[in-house]
Order: sequence, then structure tokens, then C-alpha cells
Amino acid sequence: MSVQQKTFTAFVATVAVVLALSLSVAPMAAKKLMKPSQVQTQTELTSQRVERGKYIVSTAGCHDCHTPWKMGAKGPEPDMTRALSGHPEDFKVPPPPKLGNGPWVWTAVGTNTAFAGPWGISYTANLTPDRLTGTGIWTEDIFVKTIRTGRHWGVARPILPPMPWPVYRNMTDEDLKSVFAYLRTVKPIRNQVPEPVLAGEG
Repeated sequence: MSVQQKTFTAFVATVAVVLALSLSVAPMAAKKLMKPSQVQTQTELTSQRVERGKYIVSTAGCHDCHTPWKMGAKGPEPDMTRALSGHPEDFKVPPPPKLGNGPWVWTAVGTNTAFAGPWGISYTANLTPDRLTGTGIWTEDIFVKTIRTGRHWGVARPILPPMPWPVYRNMTDEDLKSVFAYLRTVKPIRNQVPEPVLAGEG
């Protein structure tokens, strides 16, 4: 091999080494330049969303209706053994009272999970991740669309009163994704909530 060939071979080898080092060091250097929030792992992001979702669910009144209430030592209180499971399937409510034209125009049962008014009768949904009776087969996208549109599954029947979706739709996408992430972590409860009865159907 000639001197020129040896020199060229050495040059190519050097370039290859430098290129390899550059490719391995560049991501590390870029990582150091990025802000901590930019290098979050998916696990860290999910964990943060779960914690935020728990906070939102605990402060936005979700347990007020989606967790059946029971009579405690100091009055009505959420039954956290059935947290977010919706209207109990074994609680068959009688026809609602006739309220006339007011001033009382809607009413609720003692569990605070079934409501009757001019719209008909509505039952609070099972928000636990049970795959048969809850939100176990829902996707994050379906959940966000449901709150944004006020329609079941994001495309179906309107969500009935007193669910305050017009308020919750003002949450950011990150807020709603956090709520959904938290709901995936609660205990799944098999509880088939009755279908609503629209005014004129019952």
C-alpha cells in the first residue's frame, strides 16, 4: 500500500471516529441544554398528570354526584368504598314526584346520584375504569371530546343536567388529560348505571 493510500485510509478512519463520537455526544449535549421539563420521561409525565388529576377531581365536586352518598354520623357523606362508581345499579328509584311549575322544579335522591327535572331522569355515570360498566374502554381522546362537546362518548346523546360540563369544558387539555389519567388509577367497580329517561319517554 502506498503512502498516499495509507494516509487516505487513516484520514477516513479518523473521520469515522470523530463522526461516531459526535453522534453519541450530541444527544447528551442537547439534553444538558434542554430545560428539565423537556427531558421528562413518559412515566414522570403520567405520574404528574395522575397527581394533578386527583387534585382536580377532589376539588371540582366530582365526588358530590359520581360517588354515592350515605348517611354518616354527622349527616350525608360520600361512600368512598364506592368512589366514582355512579348511581348504584341495585337502587331502583320510584317515579319522581310531580313538582308542577315551581318554584321547585327538580329533585334528587338521597344518594345524590339520580336527578329528575324538566329534562327527564338522569343518573350519574360510573367513572371507574371497569371495562364493562365504567370508562375502562374509553380513550383519552373520547374523554376530552365528551367534556368539550357535552355529548356521551363525544358524539352520542347530550349529557343531561345537573352535570356541569359547560364549566368543565373550560379546563385546559392538560387538565382534562390529567383527570383522565387519574381516573385510570382508581379502583374499578362493576356497577351498571341505568340509562337516562328523557322527558316524555317514561
